[in-house]
Amino acid sequence: MDEAAEVTAFWEELDLPGIIDVHTHFLPKRVMDKVWAYFDGVGPLTGVQWPIRYRADEDERLRTLRSFGVRAFTAMVYPHKPDMAAWLNSWAADFAARTPDCLHTATFFPEPDAAAYVRRAIEDGARVFKAHLQVGAYDPRDPLLDDVWGLLAEAGVPVVAHCASGPVPGPFTGPGPIGEVLRRHPRLPLIVAHFGMPEHNDFLDLAERHPEVRLDTTMAFTDFPDFTKPFPTASLPRLLDLQPRILHGSDYPNIPYPYLHSLESLSRLNLGDPWLRDVLYNNAAVLFGPPSGRAS
Repeated sequence: MDEAAEVTAFWEELDLPGIIDVHTHFLPKRVMDKVWAYFDGVGPLTGVQWPIRYRADEDERLRTLRSFGVRAFTAMVYPHKPDMAAWLNSWAADFAARTPDCLHTATFFPEPDAAAYVRRAIEDGARVFKAHLQVGAYDPRDPLLDDVWGLLAEAGVPVVAHCASGPVPGPFTGPGPIGEVLRRHPRLPLIVAHFGMPEHNDFLDLAERHPEVRLDTTMAFTDFPDFTKPFPTASLPRLLDLQPRILHGSDYPNIPYPYLHSLESLSRLNLGDPWLRDVLYNNAAVLFGPPSGRAS
């Protein structure tokens, strides 16, 4: 059985119409090439060999993702310096316009015009944002971002934030800085990327305190991230309590293992088929609406 058939068999056995993946990366080619070169060079934020499993041109990556039955996905773009986010947003808007099964994604950086281009992206139909505190090395409490968080909270547009300290801590990662943002903007729809690795329990605490906080499963339960602490077994019951607010993410195409492994790693938690159905499809369908783009 080929990989696409195996992935399809997985979600069909759960009686799902497919998968929604809230953490996938599509970027301008020159940016994606630089990201892949970083991983090839065993970058300091990883420190381990990281072979890109789905290294291919954009069209082939889309065909592969669709062959898995992924009905909706994101284009997680993120800047690492000023004067980059608005350009990425323009590219992502064009990508979403020609890729109807991609949720229109946008991003930001702490800079004077951040609120203006975030407002413009929301008005243009952005449905999800990406914030990468580790790569960007910025403080989410920066006053230049206060209006940005406020706009996202007011509009109810989720932001997927790499705010935890895996694989290595950044100057503003961990639950403290982003927790202060949530205290100032309690209605902010925050999706904690990578399930808050390695501060799993701290980010579960945040989710329990803030009803608009969700977590994505990207890489968190797989066999690969030996550079971080495994999820604590004693906390598994908390995943049932937070069942409606856990979303599937994969990091496709920048993963060093088959896509199927990300699904099997969730299944082996033994939290039941209803939990899997919610995580792989239902929760994201509630948050973003049922997929309306192309199905294959």
